[in-house]
Amino acid sequence: MLAQRLKTILPKMNFEEILEVTKIYSIKGINNSLILERPFRAPHYSITKVALIGGGKDAKPGEISLATNGILFLDEFPEFTRPVLESLRLPLEEKKIIINRVNANYEYPANFMLVAAMNPCPCGYFGSKEKECKCSAKEIANYLRKLSGPLLDRIDMQVEVLNNRSKLFESNKEESSEEIRKRVEKARKIQNERNNNKTNSELNNNQIREFCEINEKSKEILIKAIKNIRLSNRSMFKILKIARTIADLENREKIEECHILEALQYRAIDKKYL
Repeated sequence: MLAQRLKTILPKMNFEEILEVTKIYSIKGINNSLILERPFRAPHYSITKVALIGGGKDAKPGEISLATNGILFLDEFPEFTRPVLESLRLPLEEKKIIINRVNANYEYPANFMLVAAMNPCPCGYFGSKEKECKCSAKEIANYLRKLSGPLLDRIDMQVEVLNNRSKLFESNKEESSEEIRKRVEKARKIQNERNNNKTNSELNNNQIREFCEINEKSKEILIKAIKNIRLSNRSMFKILKIARTIADLENREKIEECHILEALQYRAIDKKYL
């Protein structure tokens, strides 16, 4: 439910993005008219590697290209085969996919937002306070082993959602998607002006040092976290980008300790379960 609604809070596509998405769908032979909404692709976990990244006889774009400027949602994440999941690593970094053929090379964009959902074990109750898990340690290990460290390192945020059915019936008034979208668009505008038309997620390591500067107290917090939960260098840079985004959403000029602490909360699942 959360994944399906995510695109309703993303900024609307600009003209260049609309043309790019429309071209990809035209090459695939899916659509002949302008595509105005951000794509939301949700392939089944039985998908093949070729169908996901592209290729085949005619070297057509795959799901990662069809999700360009939108969302690629992979439900039941560990149920995808290991080769399919590992094929995501390079596109997540490069934002493109190159298909090599004898007579030609084909390059397709793959600038998508990956959203994945998974259970903590095959039965879904590992760590639950509501119901006892029936899976053996070996079954849990085999289930989670499909998710490699390098792949998880490329996922910016990892959030555990606890099962709390009582919340479904609360009548508290929440923000509408349109209200949240306005806040997101404002933060995106701040990023583009500061980062030379780049979002925080697109910053390279040198730009992170320039635009994501933190004070000494924040450095101490981050260094301590790196030691305690064994974060990689890639994860550390992602935490800085997330903290920068949190600060932008709050319209803060500088990253503060509270932003680093919040960003660290979004990097816990791989260290808790894997």
